Amino acid sequence: MEIRIMRIIIYTRADCVQCHATKRAMESRGLVFEQVFVDQVPDAAESLRAQGFRQLPVVIAGDTRWSGFRPDMINRLPQPAQAARA
Repeated sequence: MEIRIMRIIIYTRADCVQCHATKRAMESRGLVFEQVFVDQVPDAAESLRAQGFRQLPVVIAGDTRWSGFRPDMINRLPQPAQAARA
């Protein structure tokens, strides 16, 4: 049985209220994520702009991508226990 864990990346800034809300919501669901601080990685910010994103956070979870605080999208992500059973 192969266990596949979805990689989740949150592009964020330290002073971003929506970013903090997104991270708290993901943590409360037991989701593990990586953070990229766009103010520290200018190439990341430029890449996101080139993809059409205009607000933070930008969340990339597998093939799913969105920006802003989106509880509806967060709730669609499989929790770690669900992913292990898939």
